[in-house]
Amino acid sequence: MNIKTMAEMTAEGTSPEILFWVGCAGSFDDRAQRITRAFATILQAAEISFAILGNEESCTGDPARRAGNEFLFQMSALQNIEVLNRYEIKKIVTACPHCFNTLKNEYPALGGNYEVIHHTQFLQELIDQGRLKLKEGGTFKGKKITYHDSCYMGRINGVYEAPRSVLAQLDADLVEMKRSRKNGLCCGAGGAQMWKEDEPGDKRINTERVEEALGTGAEAIVANCPFCITMLNDGVTAKEKQESVMVYDLSEMIVNNLQ
Repeated sequence: MNIKTMAEMTAEGTSPEILFWVGCAGSFDDRAQRITRAFATILQAAEISFAILGNEESCTGDPARRAGNEFLFQMSALQNIEVLNRYEIKKIVTACPHCFNTLKNEYPALGGNYEVIHHTQFLQELIDQGRLKLKEGGTFKGKKITYHDSCYMGRINGVYEAPRSVLAQLDADLVEMKRSRKNGLCCGAGGAQMWKEDEPGDKRINTERVEEALGTGAEAIVANCPFCITMLNDGVTAKEKQESVMVYDLSEMIVNNLQ
């Protein structure tokens, strides 16, 4: 896709409008890579000057801190902050709410102060500014969809309207789940639960959440987090609905409906 790294831009004597923080999932997970490519395609279509860190980017340390390994978190964070400060990064956009929360709220205490926004917020900005135009009567016009609030965007950072505002541009029929916004239910992956074995119980959290989503009659479930996408996909598959109900990241819906 001919995306430049910060090292390449610095060598040219130029600097980007934003740094796209890809994150571990967006770099290595097959499903999340599709989200990364979709968002990068949108940035190119909107003629946004952006760069990535490439091999200089490492995990923000979020899973380590949530799992209780503070030493590993600070090691990862300080390494990233050193790289970001060396390039004098000011504005970061990421498609991962876990990266978003850590970079925005936890790095300042260690000397990393940046403007950090989530890709759903950035998409809303681009649409509001007229830099991103969607075609009328797109793929999702009139289709019933439901939106899952990820914990790290919703309850932790209070971002509810930006993704819904973007969805409104697609002319879809948004049906809310009973537990949404500040009462949203976790997909089951947050707080480093993604990396643990199941604890005793009679139902997985992602199954509970997917049952609620399917109960709305939606044809598609939309999320804004690679962890949530994985958990919701697994839940839909467990209910044997993978042929009829798709799970999308917001950027994947937008990229298919660009003018």
